[in-house]
Amino acid sequence: MSRRQYYAHLLAVALSVVVLVIPSVSTPQTPLKPAPKPSPAKKSAQAGKATEVVKPAMLQFPLGTATPSAFCGACHQAIHREYAEGFGADLQYGEILYESPDGKKIIGMPARTSMSTLHAMAASDPFPMHARTIEEGGRSCNVCHFPQPFEIPDINKAEIAKPKGRPKEQEEGGLTCASCHLTPDGKIRGPYDVKAPHETVKDPKIQTAAMCATCHSDGKRVVGKQTQTFLEWREDFNKPGLGRQHCQDCHMFRTQRKIAEGFDVPVRAVARHLWTGGHSPQRVRTALSMVIVQAEAELPRLDFHVINVGAGHSVPTGSNRRAVYLRAEVLGPDANVVATETWMFAPWFQNRPDDRKYLEADTTAPDPLAAAQADAQGPHETSIRAGEERILRWTPTLPAGDYTVRARLIYDLNRYNDPSFTGDQTEIYQASLAVKIAK
Repeated sequence: MSRRQYYAHLLAVALSVVVLVIPSVSTPQTPLKPAPKPSPAKKSAQAGKATEVVKPAMLQFPLGTATPSAFCGACHQAIHREYAEGFGADLQYGEILYESPDGKKIIGMPARTSMSTLHAMAASDPFPMHARTIEEGGRSCNVCHFPQPFEIPDINKAEIAKPKGRPKEQEEGGLTCASCHLTPDGKIRGPYDVKAPHETVKDPKIQTAAMCATCHSDGKRVVGKQTQTFLEWREDFNKPGLGRQHCQDCHMFRTQRKIAEGFDVPVRAVARHLWTGGHSPQRVRTALSMVIVQAEAELPRLDFHVINVGAGHSVPTGSNRRAVYLRAEVLGPDANVVATETWMFAPWFQNRPDDRKYLEADTTAPDPLAAAQADAQGPHETSIRAGEERILRWTPTLPAGDYTVRARLIYDLNRYNDPSFTGDQTEIYQASLAVKIAK
C-alpha cells in the first residue's frame, strides 16, 4: 500500500467514527434513534458491573512532519487551498535567471507566473533547489525545509536552535501542515481548544513570532546579515515598541470562517495560510517610503530619505540574494537624463560586510561559490532596519538651470543577475522633485 493509499484509508476510518468521537463537530446526520431501555432482568444482571468505556481510535501521524498536507486538506479545505495554491493572494514568480549546473547556459523561468506559497514549495521551488545544487555543493537543506516536530522556543532566547531535519527518504513534501502544527508528542497544536479526530492542544504561542523563529533566525543577531528576520523583528521592531504586530499579523491576515468546513464548528477568526512576502507585489510595495530633499536652496546637493515605514523587520530581509535598488536621475528642461546614481541595499552573506578583498579567502571557505557571489559585488548599503530613516546624499555636477529629480525604489529577487535584467524586479516606490540650480 502506498503512502497516499495508507493515509486515504486512515482518514476514511477516522471520519467513519467522528460521530462517536466528537458529536459536537459532526456533520448533520439523520437523528439517531435512542437505544432501547434494558429490561428489569437485564438491569439486574448489569447491576454492580463497572461501565466499560470504549474510546474510538484517534488519527495518528506515523510519518510525522512528512505527513502529506493533502491529508489535512481533506477536512481543512480552505486552509489547504491557500497553502497549496496561494488562493486569493498576489503571489507571483518573476523571471529569475539561473546558471545551468555545467555553467554553459542560462535557465530562465517565465515572468509573472502565479504560484503557490513558498512553504508549500519548500521541496520544489527551483530558486533554493538551484542554489542547493550549484552553490551549496548539493548539501541537504533539510533543517528548515524538511524539519522534524519541534517545540516553539522562548521568544526572548538569545539564539534560537534550528530544528532537526527529517531523514533523506522523508524529504518529499517539504514544509507540510504537520511541520508547524505537529508537536513532538504527536498532538496537533493550534490557537483554540477544539475537539477533532486527532489529539489537539491549545498553544497561544502559535500566533506569535516565536512560531517563526526556529527557521527564520540564523545564529546570534548580526546587524546586516541574511536570514535573521525574526531577530530583526524582535530587536528592532518589537523591543523599541514601534508596533505590537507579530509576524502573523502581516503575513497571515485573518479571515472569518470555519477551521474545518464539513463539521459543526463555529465561524471565527482564522489565519490565512499565505505568508505573502518577497513574491507579493502588494506586500513589498507597502514596506518603504521615500522623500527627496534639495538640501540647500539653489545648490545641487540632494538628500534621499528612504524610510522603513511598513515592515516589522529589515528591508530587504531573508536571503542575501534579495536587494532593493535606489535609482536616481536628473532630467533637464527637455526631459533628457543628465545625471544618474544608483545605490543597492542587501543583506550580507556572512557575519561581515560583503567585500571584494575577501575573494581569495572565499576559495577555501565552506561555501566558496555563494560567498564569492556576495563579495564580488563589493560593499553596499545594508538593509534598512525597522523604523529606520536612511539618508543618502548625492551632489551631481549640474550647470545653472531648472531640473527634475526622479527616484525609484526597485525590489530585486536576485541581485546576482545582471542588474539591468528586470524580469525579477518590482518597482515599489517612486518620487520626484523640481529643483532650481543657481549660477
